[in-house]
Amino acid sequence: MDNKRNTGQESNILERITADDGLIILKKLAREGASLLRKIENTAMEFFKEVIIEDVADEVFWDLDSLEVEEIWDSSGATRHGYVDPVDKAWEMFENAIEPYLDELKKCRDLKLNKEAKKHCIGILKGIYKFEKESESEYKDWAADVSTGIFENVFNEWKKHCTDQNDIEEVEKFIKKNFPGWEIREY
Repeated sequence: MDNKRNTGQESNILERITADDGLIILKKLAREGASLLRKIENTAMEFFKEVIIEDVADEVFWDLDSLEVEEIWDSSGATRHGYVDPVDKAWEMFENAIEPYLDELKKCRDLKLNKEAKKHCIGILKGIYKFEKESESEYKDWAADVSTGIFENVFNEWKKHCTDQNDIEEVEKFIKKNFPGWEIREY
């Protein structure tokens, strides 16, 4: 009878582990031995390789589409610290919304997962383009040139660190084919 209760408690413990708890526990487990460390590293690499372009694009779209125009209104204009331009605020909000996706792209790049970094880049670009073309958000009216500017920044940042010319050409062709009218200026 005690065994059943312990099993229930153990499974309940997993449900109560927070992200911070999980990281601490994982690091403690990694210190227990080289074979366990390799298993953790292999599992992490497998996880990082699971990049689905459409999923990234949809998540980017929904995060951008959920931006509230009221935040621009509440945070721009004359303030006690000076004037905050509404377009600058819109740009900042856009950048903040896609920052987690750029972090994932950079993580893949840093781990030499170039194929996955390329997928993240394409997914982010698709999400931005979809937002510009399909969103009915009032925020978008205040962010007229933000989408194309950030689109260029994302591509140019990825390209700057990409070492495979074939990948660069492939993404450039993808952009020309799938995002008509969105030219990429090089910096």
